[in-house]
Amino acid sequence: MSVTSLLDAILDSWDRNNTILVNLLRVVPKGGLEAKAMQDGPSVAQMFTHMHYVRLVFISEDAPDFAHAVPVNEWVTEHNADRIAQMLNESAEAVRKAVQNRVESGREMKVHYDHPILFLQHMIWHEGYHHGQIKLALKLAGTPITNEEAGPVTWSIWMRKNGAQ
Repeated sequence: MSVTSLLDAILDSWDRNNTILVNLLRVVPKGGLEAKAMQDGPSVAQMFTHMHYVRLVFISEDAPDFAHAVPVNEWVTEHNADRIAQMLNESAEAVRKAVQNRVESGREMKVHYDHPILFLQHMIWHEGYHHGQIKLALKLAGTPITNEEAGPVTWSIWMRKNGAQ
């Protein structure tokens, strides 16, 4: 992929962020979706579904013309990794379209953010935060994801050049 503009690069970073999140989900060890960093904290599955929920809530508030149905519950315990991946991919596409539209049309976000790119940066920061929580929860549960497992599906995605796999 050749990045031809700043917007292209920013949207590519969002696509990579979602790829990393779904890749992390795919390397969660068997039984790991139930892991928690603290007994009263959210499970790994709940953190993934929370990220999906947050994406959709902010779209519904700030770019309602791109809104999808927001789940009734924020911290859902979903045991099917394929279903979680589908949810993340769908909400990532909705975020992408909303941001691209707002930037290209010059339209403002309705409630939050001085610029649509700030929305995207917030989502990336928020999801990076939970990425760390997920890895910590798995480590504390005795089912860590090693750097050898995580590196190729996370850091390598950020650093690849010209769409290289």
